[in-house]
Amino acid sequence: MDWLNDFSTQGVALLSALFIFLIGLVALLVSILFIIDLSQTRDAIRHNFPVIGRFRYLFSHLGEFFRQYFFSMDREEMPFNRAEREWVYLSAAGVDNTIAFGSTKPLNTPGTVLFINTPFPTLDDDACRTPPVLIGPDCREPYEAGSLIHISGMSYGAISIPAVRALSLGAKLSGCWLNTGEGGLSPYHLEGGCDLVFQIGTAKYGIRNPGGDLSEEKLREIAAIPQVRMFEIKLSQGAKPGKGGILPGAKVTEEIAAIRGIEAGRDSISPNRHPEIANFSELLNFINHIRDITGKPVGFKIVVGTHAWLEEMCEMIHQCGAACAPDFITIDGGDGGTGAAPMTLMDSVGLPIKAALPRVVDILQRHDLRKRIKVIASGKLINPSETAWALCTGADFVTSARGFMLAMGCIQALKCNKNTCPTGITTHNKRLQQGLDPKQKAVRIKNFVDKIHYGSGLIAHSCGAPHPRALRRSHCLIVQTNTQPVPLDELYPYQVDPAAGVATQPFAP
Repeated sequence: MDWLNDFSTQGVALLSALFIFLIGLVALLVSILFIIDLSQTRDAIRHNFPVIGRFRYLFSHLGEFFRQYFFSMDREEMPFNRAEREWVYLSAAGVDNTIAFGSTKPLNTPGTVLFINTPFPTLDDDACRTPPVLIGPDCREPYEAGSLIHISGMSYGAISIPAVRALSLGAKLSGCWLNTGEGGLSPYHLEGGCDLVFQIGTAKYGIRNPGGDLSEEKLREIAAIPQVRMFEIKLSQGAKPGKGGILPGAKVTEEIAAIRGIEAGRDSISPNRHPEIANFSELLNFINHIRDITGKPVGFKIVVGTHAWLEEMCEMIHQCGAACAPDFITIDGGDGGTGAAPMTLMDSVGLPIKAALPRVVDILQRHDLRKRIKVIASGKLINPSETAWALCTGADFVTSARGFMLAMGCIQALKCNKNTCPTGITTHNKRLQQGLDPKQKAVRIKNFVDKIHYGSGLIAHSCGAPHPRALRRSHCLIVQTNTQPVPLDELYPYQVDPAAGVATQPFAP
């Protein structure tokens, strides 16, 4: 047994020596950090509190994760709180998304949307039924769309290949369209066989010549693809009104550069407006030029700041005739969106969708252009109640980007601009993309769209309307600062006149 005692003694000595070595190493590292922190003057906290001051940044970094999972209440987080995200997650997973024991939503907060239920709800087992809407009826190739919600613009580059594939497959399964975003048309957009809206950004990515101007030849090539059903001219977007798109150079791969027609590895920064569009006359001319070439519906996307411009545009349309009008207008909320953007613009420029949408609809209605121009609402509308509000207000469709990102598994890590997205949605890191299975995520997207339709139908039937497109402003209340709800049609009294064969008379609640 002496050898065993010798072995134990040697083991203890070895562990002791290792422990002393580790303590010495830690002491050496702390000393080095202490000297570095004390000698530098760039950071006052680290200089005044060497080594210890570094923990401030560690805790600040970890804080966003602890707040999300442990400390924030269900309705506290921004831009989407836990209750909103959980509804999307459960809906996309196709599992029970009911709740119990009462709402956690504060129902007396100013701006809260409430719906007026009727004592005699609509008798209809198919809560998802809704009539389609025809866009661009005078075009050579008009487009009829049935879904209430569609996928808003997210460029290949801003999101990954698996994410684009999932969106394309999911859009086909759910019967909604997929907007390409301003980054051009990639093969992955086409893979799923879904309907596509080609977005024309200020840099004309995908349809530009070497000088950066519009290439009519490339535009015709895009228009010849049957899956491309409409064209959307992006004037501005919610994340950065007044500034062009931003794709960091780390995301500009050789393939993305080839699709966009730019140089790989360099920041892809679009102009802050279309150089050939400086007034409404030029905007209408550009719309009609694109429509003449493609034969398909053409509209534009914009963040509303003031409504005077729309009055001017409507008057100009009357001068040149209703045929020169855009086929649709996408109204984006000014409270942010996907991708990289300056906080100054995301926080402080442009009207939120709930302030912008009703006024846009009213102006179009007053100028008798509401039937001619379809209205698409975009901006943080990710559940049935927000979709139903948009329909009550006068929108024909809702589009969402972040809602579909959440449906694919986005955890709101707020790393969309870092190329480090942990779910693989907004990164080109192959390792991080491995967890995103396009076929599985496509099913989640379909489930999400189905739940939007089902929930919107529940609200419509509760209000006594036969389907969501029959919802009117008289069905909706908005809570005021005195905590009292006021009917939406009293706040915005112009009667919405829906299009595409939907009944024009309001349904009494």
